[in-house]
Formats: sequence, C-alpha cells, structure tokens
Amino acid sequence: MSEKLLDETIKKQVSEFFGEMQHPVKLLFFGSHEQNCEYCEETRGLLEEISQLSDLITLETYDIENDKDTASLYNIEYAPVTVVAGVVDGETRNYNIRFAGIPAGHEFSSLINTIVMVSKQDSGLSPDIRKQLAALDHPVLLQVFVTPTCPYCPRAVILSHQMALESPFVVGEMVEAMEFPELSTRFGVSGVPHTVINSGDGEVVGAVPEANLMAEIERALAVAA
Repeated sequence: MSEKLLDETIKKQVSEFFGEMQHPVKLLFFGSHEQNCEYCEETRGLLEEISQLSDLITLETYDIENDKDTASLYNIEYAPVTVVAGVVDGETRNYNIRFAGIPAGHEFSSLINTIVMVSKQDSGLSPDIRKQLAALDHPVLLQVFVTPTCPYCPRAVILSHQMALESPFVVGEMVEAMEFPELSTRFGVSGVPHTVINSGDGEVVGAVPEANLMAEIERALAVAA
C-alpha cells in the first residue's frame, strides 16, 4: 500500500506517546479474500505504519480463510479484525482485546492507548473493580459499537479493553457499526457507544463509569444463570 495514512505530525506525536511502552506488543491483523472486506487493505496499511513507530511493536497478518487455525485460536469470524496481544517471556499472550473494523477517526486514539496499556501490562482499573473482575467465573463478551466520528466512544472501547486485560474471562471488542451492519441490526444499535454484553444478555448505552459497566455485567450474568 503506497499511500500513507498518517502524516508526519501524527507520526511524531504517536512515536512520543509510544515512549511510555514498557513491554513488547504484537498486533495480529485478520483480513479476508472471500468476505466483502471494504476496509481490509486500509486497516492493514494503518497497522503497518503504526508498527514502524516503535521497536516494541510487531505486526503479523493473516487471512481468516487461508489461516483458519490461527483465526480459530483467536476466535475471529469476520474481517477486518485487529488483535492487540502482549508478549511475555517471548510468548504471545492473548488478552482477548480486539478491534473489528478500521480503528479510524476517534478510534485511532483507542488503538494507540490500548497498545500502550497492553505494553504496560496494567489495566489501570480501580481496586474494587479489579476485585470484582477477579471473582468472575463465567465468560463475558463486551462488544462496543462505535462510529469513527463519535468523540465519546473511545472511553467505552478502552474500558472494555481494560477489563479484558484484567480478566481472562472478558473479551473486549470494538465493533465499527457501519462496517458490520448485520451485527448492529441484530443488537438494535441506533446510537453509539453501545456496549452489548454476552450477545444481548445486557447492554449499556453511552460511555459510563467502570462501576456502572461492572454492575450491568453482573446483572447480565445473573439473568443468564
């Protein structure tokens, strides 16, 4: 991809922010040659540019049809999807942190902040929320529906990623609503950010404090029990 997506000013700012990174991070891009993946090439190009801004970032690219084993390992069913994984003692560590769709517009900041958070291996959540997450014993899927023009969406996306980093039971996934209209329709998404918990057992509309999301997670798990 020859056309650059990031100008020099943005690259300089991101490079400086990446100076806070402490441990390696691996980005795994999943594209598709069979699905109508309008933004696959653009997403891959964006990740290539980002990965060049820090020696601590590596990028691996996969095709969900050609690389079915890897896609299955990370539970990837559609494209484009970006996984932000840690590297601990040379081994890839999957924290179940994902971006479905291109992380453009305001979501670019979500990606950059998530990369640094994973690199620090610290969710930054309050002690109370960490304690509640440590008590989880059932899977929690947080799908945060967003649009690139939504200024409040990054808060909701990053919170889902904080919880995924903190607990192996939590999956935090940004979903770009316009790229995945079938998912948006399925869950009745009309405004963003809209966080869907366990495929509809619970939901939160808007960017809410961590305690509010945690309370809705616990309510959703109780309803499904």
